[in-house]
Amino acid sequence: MITPWDRIRGHWSSPTWLRTIHLTTGVPIALISMAAILGLGALSIALAWTVVVPLVALLILTWTVPLLTSLQRSRFAAFLDLDIPPPPRLPRDGSPARRLLLQARSGSLWRQIAYHLAIGPLIGAVGFLSGAVAWSACLVAVIVAVQLLMAGGGWTASLPAAAALALFVVVPWLLRGITALDAVAARALLGPSVKDELARRVKTLRESRAEVIEAADAERRRIERDLHDGTQQRLVSLALNLGMARTAFTDLPEPVRQVIVRSHEEAKQALKELRDVVRGLHPAVLNDQGLDAALSGLAARVPFPVRLSVDVPERAAPVIEAVAFFVVSEALTNVAKHARASEAEVTVRRDGDVLRLAVRDNGQGGAEPAKGSGLRGLAQRAGSVDGTLRIDSPSGGPTTIEVELPCA
Repeated sequence: MITPWDRIRGHWSSPTWLRTIHLTTGVPIALISMAAILGLGALSIALAWTVVVPLVALLILTWTVPLLTSLQRSRFAAFLDLDIPPPPRLPRDGSPARRLLLQARSGSLWRQIAYHLAIGPLIGAVGFLSGAVAWSACLVAVIVAVQLLMAGGGWTASLPAAAALALFVVVPWLLRGITALDAVAARALLGPSVKDELARRVKTLRESRAEVIEAADAERRRIERDLHDGTQQRLVSLALNLGMARTAFTDLPEPVRQVIVRSHEEAKQALKELRDVVRGLHPAVLNDQGLDAALSGLAARVPFPVRLSVDVPERAAPVIEAVAFFVVSEALTNVAKHARASEAEVTVRRDGDVLRLAVRDNGQGGAEPAKGSGLRGLAQRAGSVDGTLRIDSPSGGPTTIEVELPCA
């Protein structure tokens, strides 16, 4: 059972004293911050005619503000156990003037300056004065009550004693409220904004998605190697042995020979299907010889003529090459199934950090992603690596599918 004493005693635990220290240390840090920022600002204005001095002063300011912010974040972590994420860092490359311009356009810098010049000093002063006055009044009430009690004034001593007890209960709540307000302001001004946090999460999701895609591609390559070096070789050996038996044992009874013939044909068919599966997982030629050779083999297997043009002087990342290969493969499969085309053209070229693909056919057109899963699959493959896909397919044809993939 929780007694009233247990509830009151919780106010006098270590968090109360840590909040008191937090508000006390906030005052000198706020004074240092104001002196540094206002001093550098005044120096820039006073010597603006020199051009160089304001530039140097502002550069020092952009270096000083994050240090002051880091000091404040350390204060919140030490006394309030509050971890405020650091604001996003701006790029350090480029000239000093460019860095200064980027800092000036950054909302994060101005939010930090607002806290150091206004919010932090105001809350620190209010908190320090409130805490000092409240604790002093509490101490004075205790001293007065003790003196009156020692002087024999029992009922008279009860009034300052009650006041001291009330202050002992109220002061921790007061400190808690002020530090909570300070924490809210610090989170909003010293940490990343909602926009920065969303950008960070998008970046994290993009990186994790890239890792998942790379892991899936690596797993496909591993399965392809295992099937190629293991199961496929065993099927080749089996088909070879059955072929030799089919040729050598011509004097066997006809039913037995038919079993060998059917087994030989089934083994060859299974080998062909396995090769198609292996090629569909991840063609080995893509890793060994690149996109040009892989697409040449793909174009040779489709049931219509394909003009292929590949201009990729520098290979892209393996994941991008795999996506490009499968996009072209699925596009040609869709042409063979639905377009009623007599020919197609595939062009691949690299422009800087962008790999551009185009698949054109002379079919009947009318291709729409909403009507089937094939084109949606192409869009999903391109989108998995932040690529884009465009389809131009008027009724009557021709159909053009253009894909752009980032090479990085």
